Amino acid sequence: MSPSLDATYRALGAVHELGHEARAQSDDHAALKLWLRMLSCVTEIEAEIRSRLRERFGISLGRFDYLAQLYRHREGLKMSELSRHLMVTGGNVTTLTDDLQREGLVTRESSPTDRRAWIVRLTPQGRRSFEAMAQEHEQWILELFGSLDAKTVQQLHQHLGALRMHVVLNEPSV
Repeated sequence: MSPSLDATYRALGAVHELGHEARAQSDDHAALKLWLRMLSCVTEIEAEIRSRLRERFGISLGRFDYLAQLYRHREGLKMSELSRHLMVTGGNVTTLTDDLQREGLVTRESSPTDRRAWIVRLTPQGRRSFEAMAQEHEQWILELFGSLDAKTVQQLHQHLGALRMHVVLNEPSV
């Protein structure tokens, strides 16, 4: 084995011992090992994206996700809808909205159909800022998944979609 290949395998072995996968035992079910591997991958990719967003744009992943939701809904969203889409509390959305409004990235207007509700929209500056971030974000994802060929990516997407449907359809009633 070449020295560089040997070093790569040692590094992978060290990474393998870290994180969620370290919980798996050799006699564990394959499904448990797969779950821990998926969790490790997601955790590591998310950490890398968080780091790059902070370093490149000075923004948190939470803010990026907030802006992404508003970008998808050009007409704006009620703050309660935004909270539901982001799966965070209304208080979190209010704090983010206050900060982003001060920075000129979003506007908040009273709802014409509900006096108690506010509609949040991206400003033109917010739209341009998000587009720049989203373009780089997409390149980072392509880079991070770069070791997988297109067929593998498609197959993983299909298999994980089937797994998700199985989980959603078999959720126990609470």
